[in-house]
Amino acid sequence: MMEHWDVVVVGGSAAGLTAAITARRHYPDKRTLLIRREERVLIPCGIPYIFGTVGALDKDLIPDGLLTQNGIELLVDEVVGLDREGHTVTTAGGRQIGYERLVLATGSLPVMPPVAGFDKPNVYAIYKDAALLEALQRDLQAARRVVVVGGGFIGVEIADECNKLANVQEVRIVEMLPHCLLVSYDEEFCTAAEDLLRERGIHVHTGSKVSKVIGDGRATGVLLDSGETLEADAVILGIGATASVELARKAGLPLGPTGSVQVDRTMRTEDERVFACGDCAEKVSFFGGKPSPLKLASIACAEARIAGANLYGIRRENVGTVGVWSTALGDTAFATAGLTENLARRHGYDFVIGVSEGPDRHPGCMPGASVLKVKLLFERRTRVIIGAQIMGGRCAGEMINIASACIQRRMTLDDVAAFQMGTHPALTASPIAYQFVNAAEAALQL
Repeated sequence: MMEHWDVVVVGGSAAGLTAAITARRHYPDKRTLLIRREERVLIPCGIPYIFGTVGALDKDLIPDGLLTQNGIELLVDEVVGLDREGHTVTTAGGRQIGYERLVLATGSLPVMPPVAGFDKPNVYAIYKDAALLEALQRDLQAARRVVVVGGGFIGVEIADECNKLANVQEVRIVEMLPHCLLVSYDEEFCTAAEDLLRERGIHVHTGSKVSKVIGDGRATGVLLDSGETLEADAVILGIGATASVELARKAGLPLGPTGSVQVDRTMRTEDERVFACGDCAEKVSFFGGKPSPLKLASIACAEARIAGANLYGIRRENVGTVGVWSTALGDTAFATAGLTENLARRHGYDFVIGVSEGPDRHPGCMPGASVLKVKLLFERRTRVIIGAQIMGGRCAGEMINIASACIQRRMTLDDVAAFQMGTHPALTASPIAYQFVNAAEAALQL
């Protein structure tokens, strides 16, 4: 017997949960069902921290109470079929569920490179799967040497967390690019991050590739393309993600240039009843509209709020992916919004740069003060801000969101220089030396 719901959301992580909540807010009379495979849903950006700072997977879970509080029904099952003509989905448990509107939020899967030995039992890709992550946690609690393959966000954060474990004596990062985090920051920020990693006792191998994972049965190390062998009791892969689109592909929904589900600016697919958001959905850049490969929980939630609002009438449109992110090594934060120098050049921009650096409290001897560096990019002709990078204290995590708002509103150099901020000695830099504003002033000289 077929069930019928007004709104069905497939996927229960950041995008799916947010889309369901948004649908209920905008259309409270519509019955909404969320279907997900997982009994427990992890906070995706918190995954690296379950191994060190948080210490337990159960402390990094999204509570199901968010669903019940918002009047959303939950079905734990896997959707294995989508009949677009019949407006139904089929689950592995044998249920047929009809929908008026469907939201696909099926997420992404970790990239698995074609390297021999990556299938060994103590080699782990970072799936958003509680059982697999608990197995990794058990292996890490007995490991002395850990090799992390990939020096992006996931790799760097997991390496730093593994390094906090008392039993782990050696942590190594293997990155094929010249620097860790080079896709996300300009070189001076990357070298500062690498210096911090080394100060914290982590070995960094840049410009290196893993040729194979060695070991009879279990991995005992990795062989680099240089011929060097790195010993390991656990190998962790953090080299990127690919969209999970099998359900959409089998249903005949078109995929975009990056292999994700093609959507328009309203997050609607080719099928007017079917929307997609999050890691499974195709993205275009805010800067020129070219395809964007970015996959972030913050982007997923923004897209989900657009999709959920548009199910029964267009209310919001996606301006494109700006790209805003941050990470932290110890007490030092690294954050980016918009374009780095490298990305701006690749996009063909002629730009000027302004940099300001100084204490993030006033006076600088205030408790908790640290040095904050702000780097801003402005398009030369229009003087519109196109990028920001920040390094320093924890305030960088929120200051980069201010930068993102300025970028989205296409504020000019003079707009930023005249930005009115609130300041306090214990909370911010001095209004005289406020780095975000002074970086714009510095760009005026170029």
